[in-house]
Amino acid sequence: MAIETTAARGDPSAERWLSGGFCIVLRVAIVGLGPIGNQHADHYTSSPLCELVGVCDRIPERADATAARLGVPAFYNAEEMLKALAPDICGITTGGEEYASDHYEPTIQALEAGCHVLGEKPISNDIAQAEEMVRVARERKRCYGINLNHRFTPLARKAKEWVENGRLGHLLFVNMAMWIKNPRESSPWFQIKALHPHTVDVMRYFCGDIVKVQCFVTKAPGRKIWSTAHFNMLFANGVVGGLTGSYDIERGHPMERCEVAGTGGRFVLEDMFDELTLYPADTMEKTVISNTVFGHITEKTFADTFRNRIHRFVEQVHEGCAPEDIDGSGADGLAAQKVLAAAIESVQNESVVTVK
Repeated sequence: MAIETTAARGDPSAERWLSGGFCIVLRVAIVGLGPIGNQHADHYTSSPLCELVGVCDRIPERADATAARLGVPAFYNAEEMLKALAPDICGITTGGEEYASDHYEPTIQALEAGCHVLGEKPISNDIAQAEEMVRVARERKRCYGINLNHRFTPLARKAKEWVENGRLGHLLFVNMAMWIKNPRESSPWFQIKALHPHTVDVMRYFCGDIVKVQCFVTKAPGRKIWSTAHFNMLFANGVVGGLTGSYDIERGHPMERCEVAGTGGRFVLEDMFDELTLYPADTMEKTVISNTVFGHITEKTFADTFRNRIHRFVEQVHEGCAPEDIDGSGADGLAAQKVLAAAIESVQNESVVTVK
């Protein structure tokens, strides 16, 4: 699909010399300027394929601070910014209740304005709204991605290659775990909704669609919400899986672990970027790959996953990627939320739930 950009429409200010020739530079605007929005802004400015042209937040002080820091105009209304700037890409980094309630309106506005959109996770905890966001993107033929940044690491890509190349043989099971201390209290389901878009996406990344879920929950002393959960899952291809997550455990090292196994062997991926180990079934020799770029868990390594994800979205839009081929798409974000909605229903009804 040909991507129409401001530069393609003849605006010389949107062109930049790159590698000895002209490069069409995508114009980017951002809605939502909390800490995450500012991190997105920094990574857009570090990409040679795009240019940050404006920022927006309904809290004027936030918009003004980021605009002054990065030398772009500030707006306090998303529709006004979209009309004034006509960006090619709009980043939606709003927050709201359970990190997601404010995503819907600016996402629809940006898509209807003709923008490609990269939004924060969760896509939305309202499934009907998430479905509409994905539908509008599809109808408008716009690329729509979600910041499912845990899959955007060199080691996650290598593990995916092993799965696709048959190194694990016929897939059998996946075990996933993630924990971090988060004392916030919201709805009873806050931990499930806020933490597990990432873990479910990683499991789907390696093993495909999830069709059935059973979930059990508990809470640490003093907690009001269900702050620790375990999920049993059945995948469309017959793989069985388990996921454990908690907001009750100090981060430590590691804080995330994924194990995928098949008839030909298994891999274990620590923290998605720290260490990847392949255990072949037919030999006692193993392959261990340590990430020498990111190192240990620091704020910098977390930022690197954001950079990888944001740069990949810009690259795919720049290359003219078909919307349905976007890595970490809105459809992927929606699929993860449907699994989490089924998990909540499972707890409420004490049942195994089919993912709708």
